Amino acid sequence: MEIREAHDEDWPKIYPIFRTTVEEGTTYALPENLSLEEARPWWMEKLPGVTVVAVEGEVILGSAKMGPNRPGRGSHIATASFMVDPAQQGRGVGTALGNYAVEWARTHDYRGMQFNAVVETNEPAVHLWQKLGFDVLATIPAAFDHSEYGLIGLHVMYKSL
Repeated sequence: MEIREAHDEDWPKIYPIFRTTVEEGTTYALPENLSLEEARPWWMEKLPGVTVVAVEGEVILGSAKMGPNRPGRGSHIATASFMVDPAQQGRGVGTALGNYAVEWARTHDYRGMQFNAVVETNEPAVHLWQKLGFDVLATIPAAFDHSEYGLIGLHVMYKSL
């Protein structure tokens, strides 16, 4: 597996992962039913951020995007988001992308990394981020409308760099 910056021509291959993940309604509070072009700005970051892909040959296994959590006086804290193709889950793709994002933030002199909205029932993600040194700072009750469980909490997670 290789992780590299995503190119414009990667977007049509990332989009099915994006669409499936969002439409499951279990991990992302993003608009559903977005077309290929409507979804692009939600995932393909512009500078100073970046979007990356985990690839095996020509196959995109997953993707991550990262950049400043806030502009201006909050821009010293990074954030990131991750999506793995459901057919590729359990192969360490999320771990590889998570490690890549943390190292990217360190390399770009961020002081910490904050995840603003980790769905509390997304146990694989919560476990992974805790394994990578993130702490749950707070859980916002009923902040996410889960497709199966209804209104549940979103964790705010943080790691000092």
